[in-house]
Amino acid sequence: MPNAFWCIVEDDRNGSPKKVMAEVIGEASRLAPGRAEAVWLTDKASEAGLKQLGEWGATKVLLLEHAALAPYRSEVWVAAAAELAAKEAPKAIFAPVTSRQREFVARLAARLGVGLAADSVGFALDGDALVATRPIYAGKLLSKVTWAKAPWVATLRPNVFRPADTQPGKTATIERPTVTVPGAQMKFVERREEVSTGLPELTEAETVISGGRGMKGPENYVILEELGRVIGAAVGASRAAVDAGWRPHRFQIGQTGRTISPKLYLGFGVSGAIQHLAGMRTSKVIVAVNKDPEAPIFKIADFGIVADLFEVVPELTKEFKKLLEK
Repeated sequence: MPNAFWCIVEDDRNGSPKKVMAEVIGEASRLAPGRAEAVWLTDKASEAGLKQLGEWGATKVLLLEHAALAPYRSEVWVAAAAELAAKEAPKAIFAPVTSRQREFVARLAARLGVGLAADSVGFALDGDALVATRPIYAGKLLSKVTWAKAPWVATLRPNVFRPADTQPGKTATIERPTVTVPGAQMKFVERREEVSTGLPELTEAETVISGGRGMKGPENYVILEELGRVIGAAVGASRAAVDAGWRPHRFQIGQTGRTISPKLYLGFGVSGAIQHLAGMRTSKVIVAVNKDPEAPIFKIADFGIVADLFEVVPELTKEFKKLLEK
């Protein structure tokens, strides 16, 4: 549909859209009622996933289902999506801020010759123009930007926008457009190992625990994971901890890692370097625990505890267990 607001689907390995898509579709529906469309590039879509997109408010799902679309390769996805965009002429293209979408959407905007409002935290219509609000200077300021021409391409920071209300029984029209899916030009890694922590995903979690240099070593993250399991929180790390090899890069919070906006952020032994603050300062409530009373993170924290994290974390875990057992 011309003038539609496209929502690029971010899915999991089971062929289902991630819950962040409720936020993307919800915002698209708010800006363009009845014109929010989901664009799903996948090798195999699940019926449950298609049903979920409809219940979140997508009026149509443009399903590009092809074996070559998995695993993700930017050169394959961009060519297929750009061809479809040329045919359909969407007014806007939205996607959540994830590792995959950050690359894909930037390349797609370049292919289409339009601007990109990355990591947006707000949108407003000004007449016939869309205005996006996004953080700049490591989150110290907010900038309002618009586009010289359509489509308006933007990525949306998770846990910032109001999710769409699920409408049980609502369905979306499913279309399977024909596009050229090119062969991959780059070789994918032959083996991928990823150990599951059993905890929520970092960018989607409503509560996030982060450990910094004060953790003293990788073996000590078990106390944060134990707390995380008790309160249902994701566990991340600062750049210093990742650079030290204590945690894999996928757990890094900050300007060069993941950007998060949870309802509750708990930082243990995190000093609050500017690049880390850029990735979490939009958290709704920030709690910091650090032995250094001059740690920069206390300047933005809603609650601060000057204490040894190795004394505080076990006590918090114990108290939360008591509360949740009642």
